[in-house]
Amino acid sequence: MKKAGILNRHLAGALAELGHGDEVLVCDVGMPIPTGPRVVDLAFRAGVPSFAEVLDGLLAELVVEGATAACEVREANPGAAQLLEALPGLGLVTHTELKELAAGARLVVRSGEARPYANVLLRCGVFF
Repeated sequence: MKKAGILNRHLAGALAELGHGDEVLVCDVGMPIPTGPRVVDLAFRAGVPSFAEVLDGLLAELVVEGATAACEVREANPGAAQLLEALPGLGLVTHTELKELAAGARLVVRSGEARPYANVLLRCGVFF
């Protein structure tokens, strides 16, 4: 039994299957989930777990070479915007464009976040 890191077996297994260039959508409860990617839904109640908690946990496990978020986050959700600014190679697109890009994700991780535009598409890198 694991004693540290991501304990959710579905999420831990999905992360282990990712490779270089694969994309992971980390999203709030309101983001439309595209058909196709594997989905791990962590939402329990509104706000639980938060976008920040889920993103922090994923960033501790993944090598991320780039990220894309909606430019609307800066005005509508300053807390999420501040968190996203720490990501390497963060690109900003419209929310509509982010939803279109999300269709190419290999994995979707849904948080319980209930504040707007708390969504990011992470691009996996390599550790060497």
